[in-house]
Amino acid sequence: MGLKVRSKIWIENEKGELVIGTGRLRILEAIIEVGSINKAAQKLKQPFRAVWGKIRATETRCGFKLVETTNEGSKLTREGLELLWAYTRLRNRCERYADQQFKELFGGEKRSITAENCLDEFSQLKAGKE
Repeated sequence: MGLKVRSKIWIENEKGELVIGTGRLRILEAIIEVGSINKAAQKLKQPFRAVWGKIRATETRCGFKLVETTNEGSKLTREGLELLWAYTRLRNRCERYADQQFKELFGGEKRSITAENCLDEFSQLKAGKE
């Protein structure tokens, strides 16, 4: 069949504002790699102002600093590293679970099901009954 499951995981605050997702993950990883917000922005081919704005917005939404800047450059704070670590673990776990469920639901043994049974099962699923 050639199908593949895809998912995106992000974290929002109580107001529904983005805290961290794939884009911010890439920014934080780039800062670790190159040691500078400016160089991270260049590496990601994004304007410095946009990268800086995303960092500041996330810091405001989290209530703690993600990045500290000195004369030597920039690095993630302990809290920034913890956020990066926890988000990466969550994303990896969700991807593994989605892959497992996809394989089970789309790649396993085919069940014998009639159109009528299918509609009944679909109605139960919509109602939150599995």
